[in-house]
Amino acid sequence: MILKGSLAPEGCVIKVTGIERKGHTGPARVFDREEDAMDAVTHGKINPGDTLVIRYEGPKGGPGMREMLGVTSAIMGAGLGDSVALLTDGRFSGATRGFMIGHVAPEAIDGGPIAVVREGDPIAIDIEKRTIDIAIPAEEIAARLRQFKAPELKYKSGVYLKYCNSVSSASKGAVTC
Repeated sequence: MILKGSLAPEGCVIKVTGIERKGHTGPARVFDREEDAMDAVTHGKINPGDTLVIRYEGPKGGPGMREMLGVTSAIMGAGLGDSVALLTDGRFSGATRGFMIGHVAPEAIDGGPIAVVREGDPIAIDIEKRTIDIAIPAEEIAARLRQFKAPELKYKSGVYLKYCNSVSSASKGAVTC
């Protein structure tokens, strides 16, 4: 299912098969790479009700939309699968289960709203309404976006730099031009 809202104006994807919950609202726990989120989960730093936000893993930021299967498996293994949500500009495999949202677009490195989510921001997800929002005023989101400065790409030369400079948004298929 495609969700859209202030967090993902171009959309994002949630696999709803096997999900009983129809929504989730919880404080953002923000990570700029999968490894940091994995560390937080495996060291008991994630609480029921949290919303894990993993950014800079999209087509350009990853690069290549890294797969988040490890951290989603750790969430399930920690017994948090029924109480937390995870969202990322990266992707998931077909084996992923739980309240996991990927392909958030625009991605963080391109200045999508996921880039300006702060620790503790309330994230509201409603599957029936197909929405995903940062539950703060639109003016605050706009102010944060105006101040946003993208980090440098991970690669300075070679095929990865060429890929980063030519890949489209996940909402357009993450294809190279």
